[in-house]
Amino acid sequence: MLAGLLAVSSCSQRQVTRINPDEQTDLSGRWNDSDDKIVAEDMIDQSIDKNWRTEFEAITGRKPVVIVGRIKNSTSEFIDPIAIIKQIESAYVNTGKVRVVATADERKGVRDEREDQQIFANEESRKKWGKEKGADFMLMGVMSSKTDEYAKEKVVAYQVDFELIDIETNEKVWMGQSKIKKHIKN
Repeated sequence: MLAGLLAVSSCSQRQVTRINPDEQTDLSGRWNDSDDKIVAEDMIDQSIDKNWRTEFEAITGRKPVVIVGRIKNSTSEFIDPIAIIKQIESAYVNTGKVRVVATADERKGVRDEREDQQIFANEESRKKWGKEKGADFMLMGVMSSKTDEYAKEKVVAYQVDFELIDIETNEKVWMGQSKIKKHIKN
């Protein structure tokens, strides 16, 4: 009996192989990191060199400041939009065309640090209150999906909609959409 258990346990060894992070992999058919990348790149391409930015710069003489707001997941899957958000923020900052300020959660941590500095840091290095940069625009979005299923096949259609809203006027200055469709056979 012991030999049988050893034989069964030795057959079920796990093997892990490193793969290129840019390689598209789909095991389950559910949303994955490849989908995050596709949507982020699509939204960056759609948004960064559009009229909203060039018009703002012409009027104000400076780069626009963007904050990322809520990205609502209305799909039937657990999808964390953080990967998409971080890729968009990174592209905005790294192109030098758009400035990005911290999200509400990130600001809380920074403000806690600034408060600690008021007590524990020397006067020369202490950061002052009331010097935060206000955002001009808020990027918000919603992720949705529809599933069509019959027998051992299904098609899942994902749609991600983003809107850039002028914080002062509530005007939607840009809207973008990215779609992904997956055909899954069992």
